[in-house]
Amino acid sequence: MALSSGVTAQISHFQRLNNPKIASSSSLCCWMDCHSYVSFGTKAFLHGKGRVLPTNLGPLRVSYNRRLEFLKFKSYPNLSSDDSLKYGGIRLELPLQFRIPSKNCHKCHSLVIQSNYPQNADLPRYYSKKEKKPFPIPIVELRRAARERLKNMKGQPRRPIPPPKSGLLVKRLIPVAYDVMNARTTLINNLKKLLKVLPVHACKWCNEIHVGHVGHPFKSCRGPQTSIRKGDHEWTNAFLEDILVPVDAFHLFDRLGRRIPHEERFSIPRIPAVVELCIQAGVDLPEFPTKRRRKPIIRIGKSEFIDADESELPDPVPEVPKTPLLTEIPDSEIEAPSSAEETALLAEETLKAWDKMKGGAKKLMRMYPVRVCGYCPEVHIGPSGHKAQNCGAHKHQQRNGQHGWQAAVLNDLIPPRYVWHVPNGQPLQRELKNFYGQAPVVVEMCVQAGAAVPEQYKPTMRLDVGIPTDIREAEMVV
Repeated sequence: MALSSGVTAQISHFQRLNNPKIASSSSLCCWMDCHSYVSFGTKAFLHGKGRVLPTNLGPLRVSYNRRLEFLKFKSYPNLSSDDSLKYGGIRLELPLQFRIPSKNCHKCHSLVIQSNYPQNADLPRYYSKKEKKPFPIPIVELRRAARERLKNMKGQPRRPIPPPKSGLLVKRLIPVAYDVMNARTTLINNLKKLLKVLPVHACKWCNEIHVGHVGHPFKSCRGPQTSIRKGDHEWTNAFLEDILVPVDAFHLFDRLGRRIPHEERFSIPRIPAVVELCIQAGVDLPEFPTKRRRKPIIRIGKSEFIDADESELPDPVPEVPKTPLLTEIPDSEIEAPSSAEETALLAEETLKAWDKMKGGAKKLMRMYPVRVCGYCPEVHIGPSGHKAQNCGAHKHQQRNGQHGWQAAVLNDLIPPRYVWHVPNGQPLQRELKNFYGQAPVVVEMCVQAGAAVPEQYKPTMRLDVGIPTDIREAEMVV
């Protein structure tokens, strides 16, 4: 049995007569009692106290009990231990006995194999429309941090307001904003092409979608008249708006200006929230003008300020962006990939654009505040939410339609839209629902198109979970 892993093997508490510490970069060789050979292409670190022995000790011989349960082959081919190690996310601990030929040492220790990602993760929780979104940081922690901040500021000189609170742009984030805009455009264009070759279905009554030739058989519909249909979905062809959920926000000419009143809600344009975030971070779009300050604002109160005099400054010269903005391809000009290799390359490019857009948007959200309503999906890009009374969530009459603004997270700005993962292209079975995993619809489309599975999505996709072949075999699983 050959077993290999690209993780770091750490052997701790190695003690000798004089407590040496050995760090060897050679390969770690193991022999079981049945004389099977196991090779780890990793580094072995032997930690202890005292002096350091030379590293040219040659291979280490390690013996361990061959009756360890997780190294036994399963009776089912789909439930092998090699798949668990292949898809990572585990921590193995083996009792070992070391023999170093050049030294008289024979001790029992443990080998720990660990990965950065968990082996399995819980599926995304479904939040009912009647419950409020949880705060990213609990209120108790926010109050404690505010008290600590006031305590540290007592007796200290007032510091200048840093950007973007001062009205200026964060220079280092301007290229990031352009990259997010181009990644979003690339993602939209590539998804339109993938929809030509990949079947994606959407339920007619609820917001569930499925990537596959037929919809999944699970009775999980929560739309209207679901009791009549007994939870069955009614599948239709999906569009781009079903994959990338449109999240719009008000476009602000001055992000530090007064809050939008309820009476002006129809006179202010609404654009995609990601585009508004990029505009406030430095992207210039002629069709959506915004105010750019060249001097920091002057605070005259807690919530009042005046603009600095910029009359003595020369007229601003429009700068040509270093990264030109891409344009979306019209639907009539979309061409489907002609071969499987081209589809796989397109899927890899789509995954990179997806990760780039989410990673860049997360960086921008750390500096430019984004608010979300705790009861509905409304998003506002700015330090404080608007005053439009258009919240229609549960018990909105008690709030007179006002939103309950709180700090937004990345999933509020870019909803991932999780779907069921189809293993090996086989149709899903209703009785085996507990064995299947989920992934964002963009990731699932790219994986079915031939792209490699990203590491951060493997825990929820449950790639290391063996799928039983029938119901009788599933009932035997503990």
